[in-house]
Amino acid sequence: MTGDHYFTAEPTAPARPREVEFSVAGRDYALASAGGVFSADRLDPGTAVLLRKADLPTADVAGPLLDIGCGFGPITCVLATVAPAATVWAVDVNARARDLTTANAARIGAADRVRAVAPDDVPADVTFAQIWSNPPIHVGKADLHDLLRRWLPRLAPDGVAWLVVARHLGGDSLHRWLVEQGWQVERQASQKGFRVLRVTR
Repeated sequence: MTGDHYFTAEPTAPARPREVEFSVAGRDYALASAGGVFSADRLDPGTAVLLRKADLPTADVAGPLLDIGCGFGPITCVLATVAPAATVWAVDVNARARDLTTANAARIGAADRVRAVAPDDVPADVTFAQIWSNPPIHVGKADLHDLLRRWLPRLAPDGVAWLVVARHLGGDSLHRWLVEQGWQVERQASQKGFRVLRVTR
């Protein structure tokens, strides 16, 4: 065992490269993954529900789009595919995750439209047409709230954020907390124990 988590900045766990295959909206993906990142061996079930039940951007959405906690990049790659005019900012504290997302963007022919960066490297003046996240619940409630307080205000005035949270990990309490913070929140879907939340101003 190591002390690594998927939110470790510089994982020391062996990479042991592998490939994760999945399908979204009629398109097949085969993305590079490795140890030390979130859901390294498969498309996370919450991410799968999010990509199935949220309203994916249409081809005319120009972005910018944001993926918070990108991992090896499945959400980022789907967004870059369905919204070919958009730039996607993929944010993760985990350097290995960012490297994998960059590599996977190149795999799908979107290297020029994906920016996989550390949180502090997103320019302060960028606002986002859409924010997508399967947020890192296991960092703890306080850190999760800080993360959402940091990024949700970067939503454009008419923008939309899509979040997925497991019900047993606090999906309903997060819904209430977001409302208390002044956000408009709708439960878009519930499936397999996950809540898909649509968040707007």
